[in-house]
Amino acid sequence: MKRVFALALLSVMMTSTAFAQAGVSSSTLVFSQVNVIDATGSPLQSDMTVIVQGQHIAEIGKSGKVKIPAGANVIDAQGEYLIPGLWDMHVHTVFGDWLPRNEKITLPLFVANGVTGIRDMGGDLDVLKQWRSEIAAGKLLGPRMVIAGPMLDGPVPRFPSSAPVANAADGRKVVDDLKLQGVDFIKIQSLIPRDGYFAAAEEARKLGIPFVGHVPDTVRASEASDADQKSIEHFTGIFEGCSTIEDQLLKGPKGLGLNVKTYDATRAKTIIALMAKNQTWQVPTLVWERGQWLVDDIDLSHDPLTKYAPAAWKDRTWPMFTRDIIKDMDVDPLLTRKRFVQMEFEMTLAMHRAGVPFMAGTDTAAGVHIFPGFSLHDEIALFVDAGLTPMEALQTATRNPAQFLGRTSEIGTIEKDKIADLVLLDANPLDDIHNTRKIRAVVLNGRYLSRADLDEMLKQVEAAAAAFK
Repeated sequence: MKRVFALALLSVMMTSTAFAQAGVSSSTLVFSQVNVIDATGSPLQSDMTVIVQGQHIAEIGKSGKVKIPAGANVIDAQGEYLIPGLWDMHVHTVFGDWLPRNEKITLPLFVANGVTGIRDMGGDLDVLKQWRSEIAAGKLLGPRMVIAGPMLDGPVPRFPSSAPVANAADGRKVVDDLKLQGVDFIKIQSLIPRDGYFAAAEEARKLGIPFVGHVPDTVRASEASDADQKSIEHFTGIFEGCSTIEDQLLKGPKGLGLNVKTYDATRAKTIIALMAKNQTWQVPTLVWERGQWLVDDIDLSHDPLTKYAPAAWKDRTWPMFTRDIIKDMDVDPLLTRKRFVQMEFEMTLAMHRAGVPFMAGTDTAAGVHIFPGFSLHDEIALFVDAGLTPMEALQTATRNPAQFLGRTSEIGTIEKDKIADLVLLDANPLDDIHNTRKIRAVVLNGRYLSRADLDEMLKQVEAAAAAFK
C-alpha cells in the first residue's frame, strides 16, 4: 500500500474561501520514487524525487541521491506519474446572465481536474479582477487567471460581457479603457467592423498588450496574422482563407458547406505557411467544434457531468445558445458537418507539422455541455486523435501556454525553481493520453490536494450546482 501522509477531510459545508485553506500546505513536500514527465519534450524520468518548498520546486533528482529534509511531508509516489499543472487557454467563467457569478462551481471544477491556470476570453471584468486578486492572495481556491474582460464586438454584440465597436475611434478607445482597467489582453469577436478591428489592433500594439480572438467576418485570416493578432480561436477565418471564393465569403453569407466545397489545397498551404512564419498561435477548441457541428450525432442526455451544471446553464444558457446562435450556423447536413470537423483535424496536423504553435482551449462553459476542467482532458485527447503525439498534446496545455504568456521561467514544465503547480497521475499519459484523467493529487501553488480533497470538492460543487438557480 502506498504511504501517503495523513490529511484531514474537508467539511461538507465548506465554502470556496475555506477550500482555499484546504489540503496540506507544509513548508516542504516530497514526492518520492515518482515518474516525472516534465513536458519539456525529454523522455520520462523514472524513480525520481521531487522536493517542493513553499510555492516552488526546490530539487529534482534520482531517488536515493537527493537528501530529503527533516520534517518533510513525504508521499510515496512509486508507480505514479507527475506532470505540470494544466492550462485551459479558452474559457468563460462569469459571463453576464449566460454564466452568472458562482465561484463555488466553476473555479473548483478546474482545480479538481488538475487545471491550475486559465485564460478567460471574455467576462465581467470587476468579478474577474476580484477573483484574480483573491486567488493570487490565497484567499480563494481557483486556477491562475489571465483575463480579457469585455470582448470587442460589433455595434450590437451577440454576447454578454462585450464592448460595442462601431468604428475606428471606438476600437481605439475601448482598447485604451481596458488597458487602464487592468486587463491582460484584448479579445476580439466576430462582428467588429473592419476599421474598428485594425484600429484596435494598432492601439494594442502601441500599448504593448496582446491582441487575440476571432478573425472578424470582414477580415481575412492572413490580414489578422499580419496585424500581429497573437492567437486565433476556433480556426475562425482559416477555412475561408483556404476557399476559392474568399472574397465572396468576406461579404457573406458564410457556411460549412461552402468551406467544404470550395477548399483549395494550394491556398491552404499558403495560409499555413503564413501562420508558421508569423507564429500566429491557434486554439482550435476541437471539443467545442465537434460538439457543435456533430450535436445530432452525440447522445448527451445521460452525461453524468450534468450534475455539476447549475440550472442557469442547463435551462437558460445552453438552450439560448442553441436557439439564438447555432440555429444560424448548424444548417448543413450531418455528413457535411462531419467532413468539416475532419478537415479541422487535418488542418491541426498540417499546421502543427509546419511549425504553427498550438494551445488547448475548450470554450467552457459557454458551449453546450462543455464543462470546466473535464473538457480540457477531452481537448488534449482530440489533439492526439488529430495526429499529435501524447507528449505534443500534453504540451498544448503545459509548456506551450507558458511560452505564449512569456512565463517559461515560472510555469509550464517541471524544473527546479519553477512554481509548484503539479498533477500526480495513477497512469502514464504518454502510453495513453486519456490517463491525464486519472488524477491522484493536485499541487496548486505548493499546496497539496489529495484525491480525498478533490472528491470532496466535487461533492461540494454538485451541491452548489443543485442549489444555484
